[in-house]
Amino acid sequence: MSNREGRLRTADLARVAGLSTQQVRNYEDAGVLPPAGRTDAGYRVFGERHRDALLTYRALQPGYGAVTATRVMRAVHDGDVPGALALVDAAHAALHEERMSLRAAGEALEALAGRDAAAPPDRSGDGPHGPHGPDGPDGRHGPHGPRGLRIGEVAALVGVRTSALRVWEEAGLLVPGRERGTGYRVYGPADVRDARVVRALRRSHHLFDHIRPVLDDLRRAGSSEALRAAVEARGRALTARTRSMLAGAGALHAYLE
Repeated sequence: MSNREGRLRTADLARVAGLSTQQVRNYEDAGVLPPAGRTDAGYRVFGERHRDALLTYRALQPGYGAVTATRVMRAVHDGDVPGALALVDAAHAALHEERMSLRAAGEALEALAGRDAAAPPDRSGDGPHGPHGPDGPDGRHGPHGPRGLRIGEVAALVGVRTSALRVWEEAGLLVPGRERGTGYRVYGPADVRDARVVRALRRSHHLFDHIRPVLDDLRRAGSSEALRAAVEARGRALTARTRSMLAGAGALHAYLE
């Protein structure tokens, strides 16, 4: 059957979106497309509405992902437009949460950079064995060899109560080691850094759920410089996804109209 009078064959519709005819059939079965008509011989017959649905789905995919795009189109074709829009809202809310975590990472980096800028230069008394080196308050070594800092020492360094450090530990934000025999908490340089990050972000009213991925990224990256590069890349990716979501939402709005 030809595409006269707005009638499209499966092959015609596949050609519009650069798909295989089997993919078009799968999309109809999944509810991405409205139900197709049938000829007397049983062949599918599509129309402009099906073409618009397919193009709308393809516009939704880059920003919302295939799974959400499928669920949105299926809800629309089931007559549940509020349900479809709720899925769109949920996707935008999830993107907002990602942006909040990214903002927290940026503020953490600023806090770390500010502390590094304020640190005194490496002079004879402030070298590897001075008060700011590995043997000093932020280090793992003391006069009797490797140790770590106790919770009270870290609280004094960071400027919080010991109870705050315990709460942050219970929330999974801090993971100090334990001293053999006594079971006392011991904090190394990375633990002190993490505590400083948590304090900075809590003062900006960030939730624990926003802080946790920042610390995970910082530990995985291994340095603030590597994390900064990752944050910048993620920011670009979120911006691109936002633009894709706007384009998809615009296509959906036109389809609903």
